[in-house]
Amino acid sequence: MCVPSAAAHPTRGSRGINAAAEAFNSTLKVEFVHRRRFATRAEARIKVATWIADFYNTHRRHSANAGLSPITFERQLAEARRRPTAQLRAEVA
Repeated sequence: MCVPSAAAHPTRGSRGINAAAEAFNSTLKVEFVHRRRFATRAEARIKVATWIADFYNTHRRHSANAGLSPITFERQLAEARRRPTAQLRAEVA
């Protein structure tokens, strides 16, 4: 079953954006869509949206994040940002 993309198509000349979209669509098809059968398009849309929200954006490792998942990267970044503030407060007190 072919699932139409909900994302807008990139404009001409935006190769970087198009490459990212193509990579995402390839991952979606290979790792999710082609491994399942959907009874209806509505079911496919719901399951694809759930996969994107639950797995792809939160658990999948990204080279842009030093090979970390977005959740792990965000946690480490937040912790690093808190550390200097906590150290400064300890020095002032």
